[in-house]
Amino acid sequence: MSTTRDERGRLLLGGVVLEELARSAEVGTPAYVYDLDAMDADARALTEAFEGAPHLVAYAVKANSAAPIVRSFAKLGLGADVVSGGELLLALGAGIPADRVVMSGVAKSDEELDLALGAGDRGILAVQLESVEEIARVAARARALGRVARVSLRVNPGLDPDEIATHANIATGHDEAKFGVPLARFGEALAAVAARPELDLFGLSSHVGSQFVSTDAYERGAEVLFGLARQALARGARLRTLDTGGGFGIDYGAGCPVRPADFVRRTRARARAHGLEHLTHVVEPGRSLVGAHGVLIASVLQRKTDAPRDDEGFEGGGRDIAGARRWLMIDAGMNDLMRPALYQANHRVAPLGAPGGPTRAVRVVGPVCESSDDFGFHALPTRATGELEGALAAVALLDAGAYGFSMASRYNGRPLAAEVFVRGGRVVALRERAPLAAWAAEALALREE
Repeated sequence: MSTTRDERGRLLLGGVVLEELARSAEVGTPAYVYDLDAMDADARALTEAFEGAPHLVAYAVKANSAAPIVRSFAKLGLGADVVSGGELLLALGAGIPADRVVMSGVAKSDEELDLALGAGDRGILAVQLESVEEIARVAARARALGRVARVSLRVNPGLDPDEIATHANIATGHDEAKFGVPLARFGEALAAVAARPELDLFGLSSHVGSQFVSTDAYERGAEVLFGLARQALARGARLRTLDTGGGFGIDYGAGCPVRPADFVRRTRARARAHGLEHLTHVVEPGRSLVGAHGVLIASVLQRKTDAPRDDEGFEGGGRDIAGARRWLMIDAGMNDLMRPALYQANHRVAPLGAPGGPTRAVRVVGPVCESSDDFGFHALPTRATGELEGALAAVALLDAGAYGFSMASRYNGRPLAAEVFVRGGRVVALRERAPLAAWAAEALALREE
């Protein structure tokens, strides 16, 4: 979380007063605000953790595909992990060289494969092969383009799901997941790639899951990968990269005792133990570079209560959070920030103005016509009468820099939120919120012939 407060108690991100953005005609609410300087600092820190060893930090574009962010990382020398043709075109257009891009995805279209294999002088660094069945398809596209495709076998390490300490929807390294070549077919996959001259087995990769606040599962997945790498080398494979994936967690309020650098140091130590330190170590961070450095600001539209206007609900007032039937309605919804509805994720809520006085447990909800449009209970300042403090004219949902706007939709006919990019204490880029009428106009333009 990279927010601070100024001497007047107003919430800042990257030195910019968020309350002023919320009130401005150019930005308004809802709007995402990102601190580019803080993102760059985290990217540098992760790169430095390799201590000069051969490596590639491939930013997971799906976490936040905003062009100013990807361009900023490109200038720092980061690569990209992409999962679609659109993300590939964005990464290349933002200045990331093709030979620093890896492409994952269990169902890549021929068009996407052609984009990947045709990029640059030799195609992208590696197309991640996620099944034995995909091998022939990629070879056929390479043959059609007259190219040798650099590929990496993405292996599913087959961990026990109970050992992958994260939400089930973002656990990927177990046998029930759709991702990666099963361990039982690894030898078959090696032979299938070796039999096709259109394919160059550039490396091996794995991805265990996301939002890890411990290195345990990540290290277990890496250990499986390194063991397979030794097998492949013994069978004559000419590997040049080992990709241990991403999944480094951030603190959403429950704590995160490890840093991304800890994942790197521990897996590097395991690589050395296997005699694999000469291979280029690829990691695919996304959330850990951007998540803590973005907020979603929203205006409070109204409050609603089912309880009498008394002192109950204040801290120590005898009503616990679960029993406080008080709602705060804001103009940002699950269409803007899907994570709470999809993953039951928690995003702390903070007033943009100076907080003060007692707090009351309120349930923060959005305008979307779904019961799951719910950001949970938060202790926020109120007057003794139960009315909102002036500080609560607008709020920020914190740690919203990852999987926020990139997962947003126009559900219920709601425009996409604005995006504001901050560097050096000032706004350096702005994508304005679409007019309210734009969605309807687009829909009405479609007519029968």
